Formats: sequence, structure tokens, C-alpha cells
Amino acid sequence: MLGSESYTPATTSALVGRDHDLRMIRDLLGLGANGGALLLSGDPGVGKSAVLDVIAEAAQADGTRVLRAAGVEFEAHCSYSGLNQFLFPFHDAIGSLEAPFRHALRVALGFEGGSPPERLVVSNAVLMLLQTVAAGDPLLLIIDDLHWIDRASAAVLGFVARRVGSIRTSFLAAARTGARSLHDGGTLPEYWLQPLDEEAAVLLVSTKFPELVSSARQRLLTLAHGNPLALLELPSALPTMQVPDLDDFPAMLPLSQRLETVFGSRITELPPSSQCLLLLAALEGMGDLGVLQAAARQAADGYDLDDLAPAERSQLVYIDEGARRLRFRHPLIRSSVVENSTSAERRAVHSSLAQVLIDQPERRAWHLGEATLEPDENVAALLEQAARITLHRGDAVGAMRTLIRSADLTPPGPDRSRRLAEAAYVGAESTGALPSAQRILDNARHTARDTDSSLHSAAATALLILNDDGDVETAHSLLVCAIETEDHGYQADNNALVDALHALALVSFFGARRDLWLPYYRAVEKLTPSVPPVLSALGKTFSDPARTGASASAELDRLVAGLVNTTDLVHVTRTGTAALYSDRLGDVRDSAWRVVRIGRDGGPARRYLSSLIHLCLDGYLTGLWDQAARLAEEGLQLCETHGYRAFAWYFLYIQAILAAAQGEAEKARATAERIIQWAIPRGATCAAHYAHHAAAVAALGLGDYTAAYDHASAVSPAGSLASHAPHALWLTMDLVEAAVRTNRHEQGADHVRAMREAGVAAISSRHALLTEASAALSATDDEEALSLFAKALAMPGAERWPFDYARVQLAYGERLRRARATTESRAPLNAALSTFSHLGARRWAERAESELRASGTSKRRNKTPMLYKLTPQETEIARLAASGLTNKQIAERLFLSHRTVGAHLYQIYPKLGISSRVMLRDALGDDQA
Repeated sequence: MLGSESYTPATTSALVGRDHDLRMIRDLLGLGANGGALLLSGDPGVGKSAVLDVIAEAAQADGTRVLRAAGVEFEAHCSYSGLNQFLFPFHDAIGSLEAPFRHALRVALGFEGGSPPERLVVSNAVLMLLQTVAAGDPLLLIIDDLHWIDRASAAVLGFVARRVGSIRTSFLAAARTGARSLHDGGTLPEYWLQPLDEEAAVLLVSTKFPELVSSARQRLLTLAHGNPLALLELPSALPTMQVPDLDDFPAMLPLSQRLETVFGSRITELPPSSQCLLLLAALEGMGDLGVLQAAARQAADGYDLDDLAPAERSQLVYIDEGARRLRFRHPLIRSSVVENSTSAERRAVHSSLAQVLIDQPERRAWHLGEATLEPDENVAALLEQAARITLHRGDAVGAMRTLIRSADLTPPGPDRSRRLAEAAYVGAESTGALPSAQRILDNARHTARDTDSSLHSAAATALLILNDDGDVETAHSLLVCAIETEDHGYQADNNALVDALHALALVSFFGARRDLWLPYYRAVEKLTPSVPPVLSALGKTFSDPARTGASASAELDRLVAGLVNTTDLVHVTRTGTAALYSDRLGDVRDSAWRVVRIGRDGGPARRYLSSLIHLCLDGYLTGLWDQAARLAEEGLQLCETHGYRAFAWYFLYIQAILAAAQGEAEKARATAERIIQWAIPRGATCAAHYAHHAAAVAALGLGDYTAAYDHASAVSPAGSLASHAPHALWLTMDLVEAAVRTNRHEQGADHVRAMREAGVAAISSRHALLTEASAALSATDDEEALSLFAKALAMPGAERWPFDYARVQLAYGERLRRARATTESRAPLNAALSTFSHLGARRWAERAESELRASGTSKRRNKTPMLYKLTPQETEIARLAASGLTNKQIAERLFLSHRTVGAHLYQIYPKLGISSRVMLRDALGDDQA
């Protein structure tokens, strides 16, 4: 048959007009050298697969090991199916990995069960496995039809593609122009494979079809537009090579459809048994010969793989002997096979595949779903189970899609609406697909009357309400109604109930009122056989931490300890939320960074968002202000991208509080006002409290103590800690200082009394510091005040909170100077100035300098005044470098690249007046500690 030779495995000499392209691609990939990553894009039939073949053959000839996989449209729903193609031949080698990586990879690939693996662990496991497989030799990974690779595999392979240079590996993927996946986030540089130029096209046609008359040749060249596959295949559709026949060809069809028509005619010429087996291979997707053989025997007419011989002779498929898999010669052949089949034929094939995939529940359920026309509860239940497996593997999008299909096949009734509601919840809570979640939820509401009270429906709706123009009261009422009216028996293992209670905690936190939390307390008390630890801790630390936060210390210890080996991103973020007002976000920091890195690699947007919030808040408290500012920008962009408008105020708060602390009062006030204007109409009182905090700090920096008092008392009136207003804890010293500075001494003392009565100091070292410092500020007797200041600064762990600690040092120095202990005042004032300078807290540094001048010194008593020219991040890098850490070790500690560390050091040396690393210790002097 004319054109069939185009499917012979390509060699370098077989490709006409591609010499330049092949050279460019090899150079960009760094084959045999340090490696590289590249996306090859182009139109269907332009020759991408042929180029991949040539690159693979040349690489193997040069001693490079080649691993190949291909995306399959009909397998794109199956989590990690693409990764399975790459790694299945190395099943035994997975056993050589360390336990956490071995387990994560086996669970992800479906080789064993277990808790959901963290995507970052899976990604690193793949890197390690590839390094083991390569054994030090160069390696080339090739993916054809990247746009059909499943999302979970795409995320992992994107991670691998960015790091191939570290393991002497090259990564080459091909995708149709405009239909990319890994490249969508800017992961891969792109090389666009153009159609053949006129000279190359003429040479190809003349070589392959020398008998073609010139007029027919010209018509063919015009129709093909330089597309190699069209040049080779269009003539085979014609009975002769005459011009009239070419004119009769449907030129108005898109080129890919013309080619599918060509392939379709060749497929329909095959015996029925061959056509059936081709359809079986197309829908199976993996090319697994064992599965195909077993499914062929399950077919009604009992076929055998030998029946594929006519299709092989027609050059439609071939057997990849190395991988022991069936391959289609071109993706258009696969789609043409499906296009030329009937609905009944496809259902029969899906049914045969489902019967032999007993040990692969996800794939089996999906094939059963495709084989089923009418509602079938058994199939729907299997799909729901498959969705659970998919979610546990970390693919929330795949789980949502499978739940929707499960609902489609569920008979009318509560189970159908329940499954749709859960799909909506997964969309809203995990994937960030809020518009899709809304559509699914609307569908669920039209399905059954009782949907509005279902737990997942209520939880999803509450999140959507918060992110729309709705209010806290509406979201709260909906959740309480669902929790208190649904017949769930308050079983603690009911995931839907637990999810609804977490949503209720979030909504109640937003509202910052005791009455909103009461239904949460009632529900949690009823849970049997025991209350889940996170729900118990949240009820103490996230609701009214001033009164109950300290009592959750032991529970938090256990939750934090459980983060060491967990791969459950939900557990990480919920633990972080429980740790927030106990000042234990630092204990969650490493785990939060893992979640952020997974999010950046395509992981669940909602988890990613939560961990960014936790890192930002901890960064502000612990002085990592540059990092907190960068993460806040990232968080705002994430909110914009995914529509999480209800969470943007957290990041705006970080921007406002940093601006306030760094002396940008106008920016802080404007941002705080923006938060308040969003929060008040929605009843999101807690967000307004955060905004008032930033405005109070800005006013304190300016010395506008009346405004500071107004903002602080708007959160909690002087003399009491507002009930269930957790952020009142963060303004205790602000309120007391503002009260004292505006001659409200009695109100300041009353607030200190409220702090002591609530036992705030037991919550954390920071609150112990703030409690004693507030007492010192309100004390009228100098001796008592100075004793309290000294006690505050001596609190174990108080130095961990640099801005708060420096503020107390400043207040201590001020009180010493006013008590005429001028000489003694200089040490705390110098220390405060040092910290404020490092942090970039300009207004506060000016206050410290003013006090120092008043104490009789006009310059800082520090061996290294040049140190204050460094940014906070440069200071931290300089100190770590002076301690003897390498650039790589510093990078790991600060979550930077080693190149970034080197660049910072290059800028640090001239600022400190030194020329090398060995001079850092002397340059830093006393500050290196």
C-alpha cells in the first residue's frame, strides 16, 4: 500500500528536511552532557513522533539509555498511568529505594495500598529511581502526546523535567501546538517543529511516489502544506494517481480529519476480528499484551492476539519488543479506530476490559462506567470507591471527575445528590476549581430535595458563599442545619461530618463570635467513640485561645509529632491552623514548606493556600519579613488565579502589618481599610480585627497613640479580652502601650489584669513576654516597672520573636532613661536599634536612635556599624556563612538555591568592607550570634 513505508521505525537518513531540526533539538537537550528539557510542539502529522524516534535511536547508539511513554486520550483520567508506562519495567528496582520513597511510589503506581502519598515524595522517589536505573550513565526520557498524560503524572514529570540536569538526564516531550500540559506553567522551553519547506516536500514526494504525474504531485503538495504525514498518506486514499481523483478529495476538511479519513479506510478494510482488537488496544490505552490477550478472549467471539496480524501488516500497529507492549504507529490511527467504531462496540470492549482488570480497581471501575448506559448502583459504588483511591493518591481533580461519573450512574435518590455534593466539595476545598464546584452543586440541588442539608453539599456551599458576595451568617446557618439535622449518628469516622465541622470552624473563626462557635462545641462533644485530635485542638486554640489555648498544649504536641512521616496534606494544614494562636507555627514550618512546593508543582490549591498563610504569619512573628512579603505576593496571585477571594485578606494583612512595622504608615492604613471594607458587609469580623492590628502598629510607629488606642480597642475593649476574638491576643501590648501613652493608665492596668486572669502567659513564650512587658508599661512605680521589664526579657524563648522582643527592649531602655539610669539604658536601646535595623523597621529604629541620643550617645555601640546596611535576608545569610555553613547548607535552611546564596554573599562583602568569606566572622563581631 502506498505510504506504508512511513511507519517503518525511523532512522536518521529516513527523515527528509529535518537535519537542522535534529541538530537544534540535540543541542537543546544536552544529550550525553549535562542534560536538559525540551517540549517539541507542532501540528498533527508534522513529524513529531518520527523525530522522537530518530532522537531515541541516535541516543541509544551513543550509549544513552532511553525510556519512553505516550499519553493516551482514553487513559488521561487514570492517575499516574503515564508514570506507570515509564516505571513499570523497573518494578523490582523500586525495592532498592529507602522506605518512605519506596512506599510512596508503590502506592502512587497502584502496586500496594496505603495512605495517600505526598506528591513531593513521589516526585523525589522518581528522581531517585531514575538515578538508580541510569547507574551513572546518561538517560533520555521521551514522552509523546504529552497533552494526553494524566494530571498526576504530568505534575511529577514536570518536577523531574526541572531537575534533570542533576542526574545527567535529558527530557524530551512532544505535544500538539496549543495543547500542552507541562509547558502551561512555563516548565519547559519549546521547540516548534515546522512543516517541511517546499524543497524538502518535493524531495519526499518524488522519493516515495516517483510514478506520480507532475500535475497530481503539485496538487498533493498544495493540499499537504508541507505536512509529512499528509504527503505520505493522502495518495494512498486514491485508487489512481490522476489529477481528477485528487480534485475529488474533500479539500475543505482540516488536514487531521483528512488523515483520519485515510486511516479509517484502511481500518475498515481489515477483518472484523482485527478491527475489534484494534478497538480493544485503543481503549485499553496501555498496550499491555497480557491484558489485551485476556480481554480478547473475553470478547463475544473469543479473539486472539494473532488476529492483529493484518493490522500489523497494514502498518497500523507494531509490537514494542523491548517494553512488550502494543503501539499504534501514529496517534491519529488510534483516534481513527475509535471514531470508526459504534457505541455498542465500544461498550462491549469496555466490558471485556473491566472483566480482566480485577486487580486494578480504578481502571476497572472506569471501564465499567463506560460500558454502562443506565443507572446502576453497583457500578456507581465502584466508581465512588475508585474516586477515594484517586483522592488518596493525591489527584483531587481525577477524584472529582470520577465522583461526577459515579453520580451520573446512580439511580435517582439521596446517593446521587450525595456523590455530586462530595464532588463539589472536593472541587471547592482541594482543587481550587470553584466555578466547576458551583456548577456541580447546582446540578446536585436539582437532583434531590434533601441535598441542601447534606454535609458535603453544605460544606461546599459554605466555601462558595465565602468566596462570593455572601456572608458569614448564611454560610454558618447552612452548615449548622446540615450538621444538626442529618442522620449521621455523630460518628467520628464519618468523613463528610468531619469535613463539615472543619468548614464550620473556619466560618465561625471568620465571624469571631461566641454564639457562632456554640454549635461546633455541641457537635464535637457528641462525636463517638472519640473526638478526632485536630477537631479537639481547634475547639481550644482557634476559637477562644485567650481562655482555652494553653489547655491544648499536649494535643498540639501529639499533632506536631504526627507530621514527621505524614503524607496527608490536609492533616498538615489543619494542624497548622490549630497551632496558629499557640505560636507553634514554627513546629509546622518544614511540613508547610513541603505543601507549598507540592502546590507549586500543581498540587491542591487550597492546601497550598493554607500553608502559604501559615508561613506568612510565622515569618512576620519570627522576623523573616522579606520571605513573608514574597509569599504574600504569591498567595494573592493564587487567590486571584483560583478565585479564593475569601482568603486574600490574610495576605493583604501581611502586606499591611509589614508596611506598618517598616514605617510605611500610609500603605498600611490604606491596605487595612481595604480589608475592613471587604469584611464588615460580610460579617467577617476576624478579618477586620487583623486590619485593626496593622493600623494600630502603624499608628504606634508614628507616635499617634490616640489612633493606636482606637484601633486596638476596636478588637477588644480595654480591660477585657473579647470572647472568641482570637486576634485580640496579638494586640495586648499595643493596647496597653497606647492606653498608657494617652494617659489612660487605669484602662491599661485593667487590660493587664484581664491578661493575667485569662492565663495568657501560659500560651507561649511570646505571650509571656507581652504579658510581663504590658505589666511593666502600666506600672507607675519605676522599680516595679524595671523589674517587670527585666523579667519579660528573661523569659525563655522570648528572643525568638525579634520585633516584639525589640519593642520591649526599646520600652525598657526608655523607662531606664526616664528613671535616670542613663548608662544602663544604652544596652537595651542599642540592642533594639540593632534588631530594628536588621528588620527594616525604620520608624522604630528612629525612636531607638532618638532615645540613644537623649542618653548621651550619638552613635551605635557596635563593632560593626556597616552591618546595618544589609537587608534582613543578607544578614541571615552572612551569619550562617560566618558560622561555617556551606552555600548549599544555607540554601537548604533558608529554602533558596545555592546560586542565590552565592549572589547575596557577592553583594554582602563590599557592604561590610571585606573581600572574602573568611573575613565574615570578624566583620560580624558580636552580631554573629
